[in-house]
Amino acid sequence: MPKGRYSLHDPHDHTPLAEEHFHCAPGPHGWRYVAQLTAHTPASGAHAHGTGPAVPDPADGPEHLGSVDLTLDDLGRPLRLELHSGGWQVRGGALDGVTWVRTDPVGEEATEGTVAAHAFTGNSPAFLVATARLLHLTTTSPPTRVRLVSFTGQALAPRTLDQQWALRTSETHATDNGPLTVDEYLVGDVETGEQHTVHLAGDVVLSAPGVELEDLETPPTRFTD
Repeated sequence: MPKGRYSLHDPHDHTPLAEEHFHCAPGPHGWRYVAQLTAHTPASGAHAHGTGPAVPDPADGPEHLGSVDLTLDDLGRPLRLELHSGGWQVRGGALDGVTWVRTDPVGEEATEGTVAAHAFTGNSPAFLVATARLLHLTTTSPPTRVRLVSFTGQALAPRTLDQQWALRTSETHATDNGPLTVDEYLVGDVETGEQHTVHLAGDVVLSAPGVELEDLETPPTRFTD
């Protein structure tokens, strides 16, 4: 069961956004990912040398920013999604496309949405793993288009978008923990034409725009079909 920590930052200006402490594993339904988001912690040496902001007192603990809970079925479809951020909450799943309920911070109103889309996406690295799992691409597959509903930012506002995914390479490397297969995907935004590269090892994101794997306590789980 992989367990570790990602750091998230703005992919354009590299402003730190959060740290995502996660664990994930295959289960009876397919795959589940659970994570807690905390405020980014500045480097401990910055304050000591007077070159950066003060480091928060460890006794106070990191500021909690939100959470992610995503469960996929054996085919990679979202059985259950629950997001929390800035007081907002989203719960959703695959039903006549994808369906969700978004609740405001006060809890007085809830809005429902349904879109003829394949799955969800957002800032969490979990969604990159989920989309790759959904598409089941090989290096000989043509570029594949997928429609997603995105929830990003503190308000978790929904937005429908189309991406195009292609698996460019799949290479196996020898490690101390055995063979590790790394898949390199080219992901493009259909509307803007912007493209970026994502590297996955099983159910762990090794690198992607705005994502850095900072710590991994156990090896990734390799999906088997």
